[in-house]
Amino acid sequence: MARPTGTAVLPLHRGHVPAWLSTRMAVLGWTIAEAIVQHYGRQELLRRLAHPFWFQSFGAVMGMDWHSSGITTSVIGALKRGLQPVEHELGLHVCGGRGRHSRRTPAELQALGERVGLPADDLVRTSRLVAKVDSAAVQDGFDLYLHAFIVSDDGAWTVVQQGMSDARRQARRYHWTSEGLASFVEQPHAAIEGPGRGTILNLTDPGARDARSVGVKLARGGPDPVVRILASLEPRVPGTGTLPHLELPAHHDVLASDVQLRRLHATLAVAADRGPRDFQELLLQPGVGARTVAALALVAEVVHGAPSRFSDPARFAMALGGKDGHPFPVPLHVYDETLRILRDAVGRARLGLSDRLEAIRRLDAQARLLEGLASGPSLETLVALERRAAAAHGGRTVFGPRGAGASARPRPPRPREPRQLSLIGCKLLRSRENNVDSRPHQDSDNMRSCEPCR
Repeated sequence: MARPTGTAVLPLHRGHVPAWLSTRMAVLGWTIAEAIVQHYGRQELLRRLAHPFWFQSFGAVMGMDWHSSGITTSVIGALKRGLQPVEHELGLHVCGGRGRHSRRTPAELQALGERVGLPADDLVRTSRLVAKVDSAAVQDGFDLYLHAFIVSDDGAWTVVQQGMSDARRQARRYHWTSEGLASFVEQPHAAIEGPGRGTILNLTDPGARDARSVGVKLARGGPDPVVRILASLEPRVPGTGTLPHLELPAHHDVLASDVQLRRLHATLAVAADRGPRDFQELLLQPGVGARTVAALALVAEVVHGAPSRFSDPARFAMALGGKDGHPFPVPLHVYDETLRILRDAVGRARLGLSDRLEAIRRLDAQARLLEGLASGPSLETLVALERRAAAAHGGRTVFGPRGAGASARPRPPRPREPRQLSLIGCKLLRSRENNVDSRPHQDSDNMRSCEPCR
């Protein structure tokens, strides 16, 4: 049966992801996904999406608010948009989503089954059953509003669902995976993330096996036996298992208590040491330096890291900041350089030239070797340095350009980066529309129309 992997408290946040970030998240999301598939296979990506600690770190490294429930919607949306142009090549498909998109999941699975040759009826039944279990068999006060079904061409799948409680201002995320699944009604979840709030009704707990059996008998016996039994019952607290627990605080700032500093120091040290060795030709290009390599090292850990390394998702927000300005504004110049290098490495690996993708992997390996040896400034000092450099790095938040000395108008982008990202962004945005040519724009007039993609 599926193995639970942990729980977490998620503050409930509302808002939107601006176009300049959502387009980049889509590109970075599918690039990381493809890197994982190339190194470890599709099943490994599904396995990681079913791990709540990795999922939160994945969203944080892409520039989302590091601790909020909005990471779930943003990561699923970014993967769905990003994988759409390459889903048949990778053999991975994202169905469903938030709100009305979740209600389209059965139709999307039916269409996918016809295209790929998967048992669509079985997948649709699975999707509905998973939703019923988390809304009826587990009654914890959280109403489901997001349902995403990620499935591979060989029929393996992962489901990510999320419910909210307006009264508590918190959210709970539920992870499922087909790997090792023996039962939908007994401990089926890969993980359930959310706040512990005392006694809940969980009929999927192994200790509730007799309760499920008796419930079926009572349903067949009419109302009178139920009334007599209820009159004689006393409250009983069901047993709970012990799982790793990730508690994400309500505060927006990234504090020293949220980060394992020795790991962050190792990442910064390897950026200064391994970067020049592994990226010699890249470092000769303007704008590529230790700061970009540090972001790549954190991305490399998301690609290659073991599950035990994601107990502090806040650390991954130190790669590319956060859209709300915490820990610092999203450095668009660094983001674009990171995207360019990672996409180039994945593209070369697709052609059988894995040298640059291996160089990125070595950043992660070397960072682990330096843990416990590297030292550096405090987290507060590192965050302050990033905020002071925000204007120079093209720092931006949902409120606009931010950073020391930032003017009312954004800093002019570098010549190469905007064009490359605009081509990527326009291709992604246009490919979502039916019967629209998805080729990127080629002339300067059309390039100027792509401002939302930058």
